[in-house]
Amino acid sequence: MRVEKSEQEWKSQLTPEAFYVCRQHGTEAPFSGEFYDNKDEGIYKCVCCGAPLFESETKFDSGTGWPSYFESVEDAVTEIKDASLGMIRVEVRCASCDAHLGHVFPDGPEPTGLRYCINSVCLDFEEK
Repeated sequence: MRVEKSEQEWKSQLTPEAFYVCRQHGTEAPFSGEFYDNKDEGIYKCVCCGAPLFESETKFDSGTGWPSYFESVEDAVTEIKDASLGMIRVEVRCASCDAHLGHVFPDGPEPTGLRYCINSVCLDFEEK
């Protein structure tokens, strides 16, 4: 289900940092986020709309300071070419509300070889 809100509605719902990262394509500082070192079992959901994004079983320590996953929940994210900062990257967004989550890189572990590098501030966590 598609979730759409005005900028003011997002601002009233999110913390200033979450609004900056999720709605304005910002980035939190490495090693600063709540979930980069979380090892609990559960599901990571979009802080904006609550859609399930990543299972804890797909999380790994990439050493980057951001939560990293080798696979998203099926159909949970969209990937968009990002040519900002003078380089080509692949931006990851929530498929339900279009929130900016982070980027995906082709240097992750098997079985996918992907590293979804996601900002903690974009996530809520629900323990199993």
